[in-house]
Amino acid sequence: MSAKALPLWSLAAPAAAWALLAAWFAGAGFTGPLALVAGLGLLGAVLAAVHHAEILALKLGEPFGTLLLALAVTVIEAGLIVTLMLADPEDTTALARDTVFAAVMIILTGVVGLCLMAGAARHHVQRFTVHGVNAALTTLAVLAVSVLVLPNFTVTTPGSTYAPSQLALIGLVSLLLYGTFVLVQTVRHRDYFLSDTAEDDVHSLIPSNRDTALAGLLLVVALVAVVLLAKALSPAIEANIDAAGAPKAALGVVIAALVLLPESVAAWSAARANRLQTSLNLALGSALATIGLTIPVIAALSLWFGWTLTLGLDPKEMVLLALTLLVSAISLATGRTTVMQGAAHLVLFALFLFLTFVP
Repeated sequence: MSAKALPLWSLAAPAAAWALLAAWFAGAGFTGPLALVAGLGLLGAVLAAVHHAEILALKLGEPFGTLLLALAVTVIEAGLIVTLMLADPEDTTALARDTVFAAVMIILTGVVGLCLMAGAARHHVQRFTVHGVNAALTTLAVLAVSVLVLPNFTVTTPGSTYAPSQLALIGLVSLLLYGTFVLVQTVRHRDYFLSDTAEDDVHSLIPSNRDTALAGLLLVVALVAVVLLAKALSPAIEANIDAAGAPKAALGVVIAALVLLPESVAAWSAARANRLQTSLNLALGSALATIGLTIPVIAALSLWFGWTLTLGLDPKEMVLLALTLLVSAISLATGRTTVMQGAAHLVLFALFLFLTFVP
């Protein structure tokens, strides 16, 4: 299946990204039309990275495959945040918060809503294993509230921040909780994350050892290109957002949307193929990795470099987060979904987007 596993674009995109980086290393500035070209190169590298991660995922099988995809996306996201914070630490104190919050909202409202709607439109009623989804939502609720809400109510430091000792504890707890979830997903209760309904036979899609090895190499190449291109493009991205008059939180939405786009397409395709369990594994796994892995990395770097890290959400965002967690817990509680649940999630997604740009 070499032609299917490694299409030409998945080979060309990382090469094009590194060609752009070579121009940047040679002194070319990413401004004007060249910034647009570099942005397309960045998008292509992201798509290629996730495509190669999907090939490795097919080789590993469920739920290891979706876990690998979540880890690949998290590496990209953390790399983007870190490179932008390194470029301007004082003006990006809330970037990690905005990006993580945007990723959670995009996944739980936009991606899940689109998957439920697309799957139900074709198959009317779809089923999935409740135990795995419940475990993911429980873990996500604890992580989201601990990282994004609790800082508003601590008194050791002013504002929506943690004291260094508190930040270290939250980073460690987030990592341990995510690690526990991975243990449950892959070892102790792996059957919770496997569909109890007949899914498409994917054995014919398993790539060869050669394709798998090449995909692993290209995944690393593409991930490094993504991080370096993001650093090169960071001034142009921030300048365009400022020129549009959008709030600073919009940068977090842009980063989250860029990183989650390829995996969102994969989740949507799985839902349309009546593989809702795989679709939800992808979506919820990404949301968990976004907090459980990204926040410990950012927290550690903040403590190392002495950065100020603003984590607490404003009241409007806390209401949206609470409503999203509540609706997700209710709509995914029965193991059966229809277009109604999808519509509810998509309405929340529309509210989130509108209130981000028109606060």
